[in-house]
Amino acid sequence: MSRYLLRGGRVIDPASGVDERRDLLIEEGVVASTGATLDEAGAEVIDVAGAVVAPGLVDLHTHVREPGREDEETIASASAAAAAGGYTAICTMPNTDPIADSAAIVEKVWALGREAGLVEVVAAGALSKGQRGEKMADIGEMVRSVARVRLFTDDGHGVQNSLFARRVMEYLVTFDAIYAEHCEDEALAAGGMMHEGERSMALGMRGIPSEAEELMAARDIALAKLTGCRLHLLHISTAGTAEIVRRARAEGVRVTAEATPHHFSLTDAELESYDPNAKVNPPLRTEEDRAAIVGALADGTIDAIATDHAPHALEEKDVEFQYAPPGMVGLETSLALTLTELVHPGHISLTRAIELLSVGPSRILGLPQGGPLTSGDPAHVVVFDPDGEWTVDPARLRSLCKNTPFVGRKLRGRVLHTFFAGRLTVRDGVVLAGELV
Repeated sequence: MSRYLLRGGRVIDPASGVDERRDLLIEEGVVASTGATLDEAGAEVIDVAGAVVAPGLVDLHTHVREPGREDEETIASASAAAAAGGYTAICTMPNTDPIADSAAIVEKVWALGREAGLVEVVAAGALSKGQRGEKMADIGEMVRSVARVRLFTDDGHGVQNSLFARRVMEYLVTFDAIYAEHCEDEALAAGGMMHEGERSMALGMRGIPSEAEELMAARDIALAKLTGCRLHLLHISTAGTAEIVRRARAEGVRVTAEATPHHFSLTDAELESYDPNAKVNPPLRTEEDRAAIVGALADGTIDAIATDHAPHALEEKDVEFQYAPPGMVGLETSLALTLTELVHPGHISLTRAIELLSVGPSRILGLPQGGPLTSGDPAHVVVFDPDGEWTVDPARLRSLCKNTPFVGRKLRGRVLHTFFAGRLTVRDGVVLAGELV
């Protein structure tokens, strides 16, 4: 394995409290040393002056589509997109075909991730068989499998039956595993295509009220308090949900939450163009909600920024808005949107951004990707230019699908290099798939 000396970068390592100009030496898959001016000692020197050196990013919420829809995304293509975006670990959602509700499926996902070799692929398991919310999935088998599943979710479907949700939580407690919820009351949300409010009325589209998310969030928090289960709320989008989480954390409930770049960057005004690429679930909300999510990211109520990377084939999105499936790709734009929308305007610090993109999600999943970057620790590292400008061009995205509403948007923040377990997977923005050195 090669030796690399990252020379002269700004090392930001929240886990060790470091934020200063340092050299960082990578050797045999680990951080060998850090210091003001290290001896090259036969290492390949990479000049990173003016760039930030940080723990590799971790995504809690990635849809890979494999098995079942390899035309939309494979684990290999998602891994390449993730590495290009500065990620060294992704957690794959179980709504594949077949559903990842058994040890056999999550082990396949895990094995394909290892074969791709670009990022750590952590498989999430379904809570229920077929994600139907009726019969418990093979949770124990998935926990004990080689994939060592720790997070379970029926993402795409909120668990509607409260008694079933309670029983699953009680079972997950025995493994100290995580119940992750897509908060949506389907009776309230049925038929909705965007946020319910003045704009949905003006556009003539049926809306999804904020209460569809908030009621389920409140229910799950009550059940987590009752059972002692670890609860994680996926892609929260409303001011009300953020306040519910804030209060629960103050009461000591074991709840964490994530928010997506599109929910802190965009509002339902984006839908005035009827762009199907801006159709997501939960939907883009109001400016008040967007601002509340930004505030919750800043004050620690929300623990992680997650992409909800959801690739869809062109023919599925290139239809009338009402017929398009919800979702957009996000692995390659997440860091830049965080810097552009949150850091550069002064809403959060650069250290807080790294906490949200790396440290927070790593802690939730129990991974080493979030640092610290100290001697002997695994060398999961991203190097990025926080001021580097680039324009979102679908043709340059590594994901197989290009469904994003950010086409043509100028962003600040460009990934230069990514190291996964000491291996250079991205050099100068180019993914080295199949050429790991």
